[in-house]
Amino acid sequence: MVNIIGLGYIGLPTALMMASHGIEVVGTDFNKELVGILNAGKTTFKEDGLDELFADALKAGIKFTTEYQVTDIYIVSVPTPYDKFSKKVDATYVVKAVKQILDICPKGATVVIESTVSPGTIDKYVRPVVETCGFKIGKDINLVHAPERIIPGNMIYEMLHNNRTIGADVKEVGEKIKAIYASFCQGEIVVTSIRIAEMTKVVENTFRAVNIAFANELAKICYHDDMDVYEIIRICNMHPRVNILQPGPGIGGHCISVDPWFLVGDYPSLAKVIDESMKTNDGMPDFVLNCIYEIMKKEGLIDISRVGLYGLTYKENVDDMRESPTLQMLESMERHLCGNLVKVYDPFITKNVVPNQIYDLDEFLDSVDLVVLLVGHDEIKANMDKLEGKVILDTRHICENEGVYRL
Repeated sequence: MVNIIGLGYIGLPTALMMASHGIEVVGTDFNKELVGILNAGKTTFKEDGLDELFADALKAGIKFTTEYQVTDIYIVSVPTPYDKFSKKVDATYVVKAVKQILDICPKGATVVIESTVSPGTIDKYVRPVVETCGFKIGKDINLVHAPERIIPGNMIYEMLHNNRTIGADVKEVGEKIKAIYASFCQGEIVVTSIRIAEMTKVVENTFRAVNIAFANELAKICYHDDMDVYEIIRICNMHPRVNILQPGPGIGGHCISVDPWFLVGDYPSLAKVIDESMKTNDGMPDFVLNCIYEIMKKEGLIDISRVGLYGLTYKENVDDMRESPTLQMLESMERHLCGNLVKVYDPFITKNVVPNQIYDLDEFLDSVDLVVLLVGHDEIKANMDKLEGKVILDTRHICENEGVYRL
């Protein structure tokens, strides 16, 4: 049996995928409400194919509980935020989960850390906890790192088809865990050391963050001198060795917006390009706010309550708001005492999470003069005609209406 600890955006799909492919799984989470929803036969977030996968897992006998189980394999999939000041990984949740596992696990059990961590985190934080509790690593307990590699909006496909990395102290232990993931993963699964596995996951997301920062910085330069950044990118990408990404209002989610900071925190004197790239990305929400201010002056708009932000999630067609650029913009506006004035709408967010949130597209558009497109949901792409007559700031390059402002 596999006990998966943490049933969030990564832990739940992992548990469901394993259960639906013949692995006996018990999912554990401290959140009683979340566990109650799952035991009532409902999923806790929206994702293409997740409900069908959930149904398959239920048929296979998956169980959900708030209690840790006595078994020989544990997979820890809990949050790993970073300290906003030091930029170092906050391993608190991982350490707490490992301690609770050690309270009940039999000798010889394997603890798999699936949460994304900075290089050396398991050495610095997990091994000392195991040893302090009186366990000998490699004899009483085996440690493995198996970082996830999926993206909201395409989770199910990527879990099945993406390559995976397994880091272990001993190759035989790594191969044992590899076999569990191979029950569903059709991609290549590489077994390496724990520290290499830690580093590769962080480097993958750092590579993407640095490339996004280049596109964002290019957008700022082009906006300053009234050039079409998208036309420039399109032409540059015709070169066989150039592949510039698309700029946007910031980066969100719990990977690209967080993981690169781990390297900055651990290697502050070395990770200079990464540091500047992350600052560029983190500065985009404020840059968009400045664009809104300039557009309002140019268009003669004076009522900020007639400004509408379309999109609360961090990317299109998901309900994931983690590190959302829109939320970052609202935080910044709140510091200037105007965060509760703008209208906000997102078809994927049906609970009240911010002031002046509207739940109907037509009602939202009727209440605003300036629409800021922050997320490219399919809904708005299919309703561009409803934006006629509005002042539009398009941060996602999805609107071809005449007179639209773009980054």
